[in-house]
Amino acid sequence: MSRSHRPRLLDLKIKLGASALLMSLALTTLTGCGMTDSEDSGSSDDMPSAGTSNSEDAADKAEQVSSELYDLIGVKGKASDTGPGVGECDGKDPEKYFQIFHAWTFTPESAGQLDGVMERLKTELPEHGWEVVDYGRDTSKNKNLSLTADNDEKKYSVKIAHFAKNESPNLNLMVVSGCYQVPDGETVNRF
Repeated sequence: MSRSHRPRLLDLKIKLGASALLMSLALTTLTGCGMTDSEDSGSSDDMPSAGTSNSEDAADKAEQVSSELYDLIGVKGKASDTGPGVGECDGKDPEKYFQIFHAWTFTPESAGQLDGVMERLKTELPEHGWEVVDYGRDTSKNKNLSLTADNDEKKYSVKIAHFAKNESPNLNLMVVSGCYQVPDGETVNRF
């Protein structure tokens, strides 16, 4: 998806419904996750620094992280065609600091293909630099299985939820970066 066609933050929230909830949960999880940065000198609630980048390059990295996660799912299926978006870093200048989020859905060719995928991801993600920080059933009526993992090296967090009881069972993923700072003299490009 070209950058000019990427949804704006508000449009993304409206279109993604359940994924918007995942974004909220992922953002909350990210700020308290295990990702650390020695440059951070605030409370433990500070969002980790993801370094310096413009929003376009950071969005490309988010798509790369999502692509790696897609490969780890290891099941034939289709990913939704949503691009990353740009959000604000809590308590920081919105012209200089931003974070990237990428909400997407994976739908397998057949529902049964997702059986055991979450358990396998829980085992395989750590082999690829991810630390699983939360795993279990959510509090919804359907008791969806969810997993949250952090990657300190990449400065990303992911929340994956398996909606097994949907008419079309799927995985919803929310990939969220740490807080980026734009290079000197630049401002954040929001999309």
